[in-house]
Amino acid sequence: MRTEMKKQVRDKVLQGFDYSEKISDEALLEEIDRVVSVEARTTFLPVEEREELRNSVYNSIRGLDILEELLCREDVTEIMVNGENDIFLESGGTLKKWDKAFESGNKLNDIIQQIVADANRVVNEASPIVDARLKDGSRVNVILPPVALNGPIVTIRKFAKDPFTMEKLIGLGAISEEAADSLRRFVIAGYNIFVCGGTGSGKTTFLNALSDFIPQDERIITIEDSAELKINNIKNLVRLEVRNKNSKECTEVTIRDLIKAALRMRPDRIIVGEVRGPEVIDMLQAMNTGHLGFPSCLHYFHRRNHCCCLRLLQLPAQI
Repeated sequence: MRTEMKKQVRDKVLQGFDYSEKISDEALLEEIDRVVSVEARTTFLPVEEREELRNSVYNSIRGLDILEELLCREDVTEIMVNGENDIFLESGGTLKKWDKAFESGNKLNDIIQQIVADANRVVNEASPIVDARLKDGSRVNVILPPVALNGPIVTIRKFAKDPFTMEKLIGLGAISEEAADSLRRFVIAGYNIFVCGGTGSGKTTFLNALSDFIPQDERIITIEDSAELKINNIKNLVRLEVRNKNSKECTEVTIRDLIKAALRMRPDRIIVGEVRGPEVIDMLQAMNTGHLGFPSCLHYFHRRNHCCCLRLLQLPAQI
């Protein structure tokens, strides 16, 4: 499919709408089909190319442009955009370069602003780094120039539609039944558990699996940079997410702030998605005053092919 034709069709489709009215997806697709049919009269397009052009134009208007194709592929676990021309993906544990690119730097910037706006975040030259998430829960990290020297950098971590359970992990040989049973007992007893590992080692996945052992009658509060935890068996669940300071002069809300606030919300357990900074002090202070059941992720750097490890920590009421 030719990039120039895609741009031409998209421009004609957008010209055919009155933006004072809300445009439904069905109306948009009908207009795309009409314009594609007109174009096909002058330029021969096989059926496959027409379908690809239709989807591509729709995604460039309503979706994340060419990234939508990768987001729909279940085999892709990570998407790495290094500027408008270089896109890499991780599939089956292997990194490879994709043969497609954004039509322009402006289009990539538009997609970035769309992503962060949907997550109620802000990214610009004054604040060039942001963490956000997509509607499907995928985690997004964005770094803009001048911090990023080779153009806007976007990294998307996709998560499985069906979360890994402890049973699945046992079936895959990632953990033994004996170890899983021991962890179940630790969780029920209220042990403070830290799941440790580097980027991509499966910390959040394992923490989600551990959460299935939490008794359903407890009050759980989760605290995260970007909400990724999927806890499905708890009815009394409170989900908290940090807020970055932005151009609207909103007050910054950090993980430390949320931990202090959570301690006043009568929690049975507080789950911190990832601990990477001074918030560990507040966690240790809370444990020292008798608050137990702190499952959390601790981050450290190592080679990516190392396994995620787990350390159990039970602090006494008084040190």
